[in-house]
Amino acid sequence: MINYLWLIPALPLAGAFINVIFSRKLPRAVVGLIACASVGLSFVFSALAFLALLNADEHHRVINVFVYSWIFAGDFKVDIAFLLDPLSALMLLVVTGVGFLIHVYSLGYMAHGEGYGRFFTYLNLFVFSMLVLVLANNYLLLYVGWELVGLCSYLLISFWFHKPAAAAAGKKAFITTRIGDFGFGLGVILIFLTFGSLDYADVFSRAPETSQSLLTLITLLLFAGAIGKSAQLPLHVWLPDAMEGPTPVSALIHAATMVTAGVYMVARSHALFSLAPFTSELVATVGAVTALFAATIALTQVDLKRVLAYSTISQLGYMFLGVGVAAYGAGIFHLMTHAFFKALLFLGAGSVMHAMRDVIDMRYLGGLRDKMRWTYATFVAGALALAGFPFLSGFFSKDEILASAFESGHYVLWAMGLLTAMLTAFYIFRAVILTFHGAPRWAESSTKVPMKMREDVQSPESIVPSPKSHFPHESPATMVLPVIILAFFAVIAGFVGLPSVIGSNWLERFFSPVFGESHAPIAPALEWFLIAASVAVGLIGIGVAYWFYIARPEIPARLTQRFPRVYQLLWNKYYVDEIYSALFVQPGHRLAQFLWEFVDVKIIDGAANGIGRAFAATSRVLRAAQTGYARAYALAMLVGTVVVIAWLLMR
Repeated sequence: MINYLWLIPALPLAGAFINVIFSRKLPRAVVGLIACASVGLSFVFSALAFLALLNADEHHRVINVFVYSWIFAGDFKVDIAFLLDPLSALMLLVVTGVGFLIHVYSLGYMAHGEGYGRFFTYLNLFVFSMLVLVLANNYLLLYVGWELVGLCSYLLISFWFHKPAAAAAGKKAFITTRIGDFGFGLGVILIFLTFGSLDYADVFSRAPETSQSLLTLITLLLFAGAIGKSAQLPLHVWLPDAMEGPTPVSALIHAATMVTAGVYMVARSHALFSLAPFTSELVATVGAVTALFAATIALTQVDLKRVLAYSTISQLGYMFLGVGVAAYGAGIFHLMTHAFFKALLFLGAGSVMHAMRDVIDMRYLGGLRDKMRWTYATFVAGALALAGFPFLSGFFSKDEILASAFESGHYVLWAMGLLTAMLTAFYIFRAVILTFHGAPRWAESSTKVPMKMREDVQSPESIVPSPKSHFPHESPATMVLPVIILAFFAVIAGFVGLPSVIGSNWLERFFSPVFGESHAPIAPALEWFLIAASVAVGLIGIGVAYWFYIARPEIPARLTQRFPRVYQLLWNKYYVDEIYSALFVQPGHRLAQFLWEFVDVKIIDGAANGIGRAFAATSRVLRAAQTGYARAYALAMLVGTVVVIAWLLMR
């Protein structure tokens, strides 16, 4: 059953190689077919592996597959080997399944765009990198996938590199994540120095024998990498700017690949984190604070994709809250449901951009419900799932994280998570209403005139009409069908992890070979209370959004005027980018300028040029002696001979 496991990452890699070599000579349809088919076949093999694992005995659900010996250097030995267990099997389905739908969606989204072959090459390479990360059975191979994902994110975010904003966003993502990756690399080195191996099985089996202080240091370094990759405080700043890439890229990065890598790594390394209580507390605290922090910023954003970007940061905080309180299964459960509804929401935003010729500012939208019925219906399904509406996927996974936080005694973090849930429901339905409901803030016309954004609109709560004309329309079938499939799973996926008072948590039992036995069930009365609290705050958030933007649409502007400082603080994202610019970017730029203009030009180049000028001056003096006359040379020899004889006689 496991002989074909290597095909799962190999197929997307083969698709990338074929397209990078032949895409310029092949028709676009063939390029897209190769890219989609490679990921689709990878999904088929992932599903077969998942089913085989599902049918296996519980004690035989952890399988290591050796491919070949990679590195031999003294005591250092690393293999290319894959680990198939319930955790990696579920991640394979998420990465390949959601990745395949995003590839299909891209056929329509990028149909008339430039760099078609290059785009699908990068997408395939991105999926391959994430599959290597997920399947690795040792930390070095995990690190290879980790770094490849970072490289691919740079290539995709800055895909439209001719745009200064896109080029800057790609560099920002690459540099910011490198900060965390430096710590992650040190953590991998320290693991080898401590355990003499990088294989998961060796490291995890010997972890209980290792001192807690050393494990704390290792896990802190690993978590530094997770903070960067998963955009947690204080390294969250790259993710909103990543919206400069094509919308399918946003969906792929935010839903199924890069940003979930940190959560997966912590869950995979649970044997280390569970023995380092300080790090686990830090993971939970950073997650809860980030979740609330990002949710408050999303309240005021007017760019639909940026609202979803800050939502992703917030939901990743939820996942870290879950794994931080040792609810590893709950964290991965939310990772799975989030992949469905967040990919759905981003692709829905892409359909809006497609219909409105790249306009994504919600101040210039509205009234699209009747023009884009499929997009509207599926977007609302994703919004309800994100808001934790009862019996949708986000409801079950978010409730399990909050219940685990409460059960473990983290009452403050639970309260922060509960407040975040209310804010989440508010901002996502604010986005739904401003985008799809109300009177259109665009002028309908059959003349397709590109719209130039107005620069005189300063307040995000100032609802103004668009100065240009539009003719909104539903997206083509290649874009609509993937969104419908994602909406289906966003609705039903949560039923694999029902609370104990409602049904059976199948997913938790499935994860037992990886994470061990689950905790004792919560008392039914307490669990019902926690469920009721979660449902109540979600409904309150939805109700407030309806009150603010449909029933009493003048309220947001009044609040903006009444609390201008709070509003400006949120609108400017707590000035974190400005602070980083003042503390790091500008001093770094000045240092680089100094090194260039003084050290490089005046000292290094000056020394090299000075030596050259000295030799040139010396040669000008010495060349005067080279007259070319034999008489002068004979006279010089005579004088030299006399001097030597005189010196010998005077000794």
